[in-house]
Order: sequence, then structure tokens, then C-alpha cells
Amino acid sequence: MPITHAKSSIATPISLSQRLIVAGGATLLGLCLVYFAGFSHIEAVHNAAHDTRHSAAFPCH
Repeated sequence: MPITHAKSSIATPISLSQRLIVAGGATLLGLCLVYFAGFSHIEAVHNAAHDTRHSAAFPCH
């Protein structure tokens, strides 16, 4: 049976600018999702977001 070497999964550090880009992208995606759910004319989407807030113990009104 031949010996095979798997690639090592060593984490490489990322720079501050790369972290800021990822954080900014995640923030923008989150804001878009909140905006879509909050102002959606599709009642099921709005109600699902509303129920999720209540199940997480966040008051909304």
C-alpha cells in the first residue's frame, strides 16, 4: 500500500486590510438582509423575521 501525504492545513495569518474587507462585506450583507426582511412586501418573509426576533428575546415593538 503506497504512502500518501495529505496537504497540511496550517492556518496562514491574514492582514488587517483583508480582515476589514471581510468584516465590511459581512456587515453589508447583514444590513441588506435586515432591510429586505424589514421592508419586504412578502408577508411570510417579514413574519419569519419578526418571529425570529421574538424567539431570540429581542423586543421589536
